[in-house]
Amino acid sequence: MIIEETDVLIVGAGPAGLANAIELKRRGIPRVVVVDREPEAGGMPRLCHHTGFGLPDLHRLLSGPAYARRYVRMARRQGVEIRTSTTITGWDSEKGLTFTAPDGMGVITARAILLATGVRERPRSARLVPGTRPHGVLTTGALQRFVHERHLPVGTHAVIVGAEEVSLSALMTLRSAGVKVVAMITHLPQHQIYFPYSIARWMYMNVLSSTPLYTSTRIRRILGLRRVQGVEVEHLESGQRRVLPCDTVVFTGDWIPENEVARSGELVMDPGTKGPQVDGEFRTSRPGVFAAGNLLRGAETASNSALEGRRAAQAMIRFLEGETWPDHRLPLISHPPLRWVAPNSFSSRDLEFPPERLSFWADEFVDRGVLQVRQGSRVLYERAFRHLRPNKVLRLSSRWLPEVALSGPPIEILVRG
Repeated sequence: MIIEETDVLIVGAGPAGLANAIELKRRGIPRVVVVDREPEAGGMPRLCHHTGFGLPDLHRLLSGPAYARRYVRMARRQGVEIRTSTTITGWDSEKGLTFTAPDGMGVITARAILLATGVRERPRSARLVPGTRPHGVLTTGALQRFVHERHLPVGTHAVIVGAEEVSLSALMTLRSAGVKVVAMITHLPQHQIYFPYSIARWMYMNVLSSTPLYTSTRIRRILGLRRVQGVEVEHLESGQRRVLPCDTVVFTGDWIPENEVARSGELVMDPGTKGPQVDGEFRTSRPGVFAAGNLLRGAETASNSALEGRRAAQAMIRFLEGETWPDHRLPLISHPPLRWVAPNSFSSRDLEFPPERLSFWADEFVDRGVLQVRQGSRVLYERAFRHLRPNKVLRLSSRWLPEVALSGPPIEILVRG
């Protein structure tokens, strides 16, 4: 059994974890260890072989693998210890985590811990899609791993379930593998490829114009025995059904955080995000344990996750220097059609030094309404909007936070017609 101690332990070697480690080392924290269960550091971007990474945080436009390699190089240059093929298996003590690695099992104890374990897409089983269980059913992440990491064939004709930005990534991956995309389908009334869409249409005009898009359509069942032979889809308004022949189905989006370590540590979890509840300083309910990146709610870009990792480092340094952990946090609750808001709790420091902004997520297209923040009967903030769009991270001002009564009822965010 290996017994170790460090100043900071970071679980997850993606953009949030590596950016956090780099910032901690730059600010003089001597011992920073990053562990990741994958055999290679860099997180999901290393499997995304298309451009579009790095402008907000690195101020240059990079492909996913180049972006991941740059962060790994920066971390190692700063003296960060990165351990791959290392899986956290549980909690040994208040600030100790058990792990398995190629050289054995052990316990590593840290003065502060950051959970940055990222996110995954819900597979077909979690979406309760009926039908047979043939080969050829993938998520975007599995598709990219098959094509770019293992160089395996994935079929010849594919249907993409989803029409959001990650669906565009799946489309480009399939095309690079020589797979014809039969259709993209979404249960929503229009696609959810927003800012990149105009750029994508210019860069990939032939691909997009040749890809049928079925809106207000759901997948009813998957057909085939040993291999996918097609999918039956249904138009939600007319009830009309049809079969789309294909040998591959790719489920995209519908994110869920990789929250196993957080749950095993009995952290308070947010019902909307399915990630740990955090305040504006990225502090969880467990003293000394922070969380950042897409573990908090999924759906943010790699660059925004990296920027969160940097900001979390500042709060971690204050904690290491003796800042007291808050003993009271006020939750922030979101109501449908909003799924989540982040951060989703607040302590006294947040009211004195509000975070720059909050983010939230809608599940439906909503036209013309009012976004409202309330505490009990008091309206703290409201803003009229023309459109709310799903599958997109939306931003919310935090200027109302100083008006919150920390000893009062929970804060609520809702949409009024």
